[in-house]
Amino acid sequence: MKLWIDADACPVQIREVMFRAAIRKKLTLTLVANQRIKTPPSPWIKVLVVAAGFDVADNEIVRLLEPGDLVITSDIPLAADILGKGGQALSPRGELFTKENIGGRLNIRDFMDTMRASGVQSGGPPPLSQADRKNFADHLDRILAQSQ
Repeated sequence: MKLWIDADACPVQIREVMFRAAIRKKLTLTLVANQRIKTPPSPWIKVLVVAAGFDVADNEIVRLLEPGDLVITSDIPLAADILGKGGQALSPRGELFTKENIGGRLNIRDFMDTMRASGVQSGGPPPLSQADRKNFADHLDRILAQSQ
């Protein structure tokens, strides 16, 4: 199993959890972003800088992903592509995307896009809470335990 982070929008606290997990489990972690991201020195952690542009990082993750790999992303269409390729997708808030829930998540996302396009102000997601971080860490631990 390799670990991936859709890093442009991933909260720093979640990246730090992933750094510790990669080093502890000796798993390759690759952060994919359109800019350089600071990481701790480790042979297990890499940064892949891609060109700026719509879905460039997402497309690169999907291209390089192998079945069983885990990707951290809050991008629902990317999560659907990951699942379609046999990978696992976990949001920074600890929501595990599955084949059973991804269709509904895509529908909600599309509905919210339509609402925003019509001028409805929905605001963004709330700040990452301590409960979100714990939920993420718990899901990550379960996934990593299953992969061993």
